[in-house]
Amino acid sequence: MPGTILEIKRETEKEVREQDSMEKQRESHMQQRKKRRVVLFPLPLQGHINPMLQLANILYDKGLSITVIHTNFNSPNTCNYPHFDFCSIPAGLLEGGASTSDVIALIELLNVNCVVPFRDCLAKLLSNVEEESIACLITDTVYHFTQTVADSLKLPWIVLRTSSISSFLAFAATSLLHEKGYFPIQGFVSTGFVLRNRKPNRGQGRYLNKWV
Repeated sequence: MPGTILEIKRETEKEVREQDSMEKQRESHMQQRKKRRVVLFPLPLQGHINPMLQLANILYDKGLSITVIHTNFNSPNTCNYPHFDFCSIPAGLLEGGASTSDVIALIELLNVNCVVPFRDCLAKLLSNVEEESIACLITDTVYHFTQTVADSLKLPWIVLRTSSISSFLAFAATSLLHEKGYFPIQGFVSTGFVLRNRKPNRGQGRYLNKWV
């Protein structure tokens, strides 16, 4: 029994030392911030939020400060990320009227409703850069309006595709299918991903589709 108590004590002391070490590393990272900030804007769906926040953690560990803009619909749990700054914007969805069961309809609404509040939020962040300049904006690829906003504010813009490799390959084939005449499908009406009446730019697959 005494031996067991001693082992437990040693393990506890070891865990405390490891936690202290991690805290010191965290404090060191805070002191060595690069005075540069990255702004991220995830789609409010869990499979999109998680990869974006994982990327944010990686960038934070590299010395960059993080600001996450998110909608008031399906917001991330900010308590889990005390080292990030969060800015909430209205999604313009009626209470009880938004549903993740119809993802396409939800994304269409967000691409319309979030334009103005997102632009205003981003412009406000850019106006407060006395200590840290904003390096770039990273958004979910289905937020197609964010490129126009970023360009208007002269802010570098990157998209993060959170879908699976099979989905990525399917999207990558869109230009070829269009060239072969398979798209648009004659007589087929859809409110989902549909190409406008123009040839998509090869290699721009931020990508490919616009909304009707």
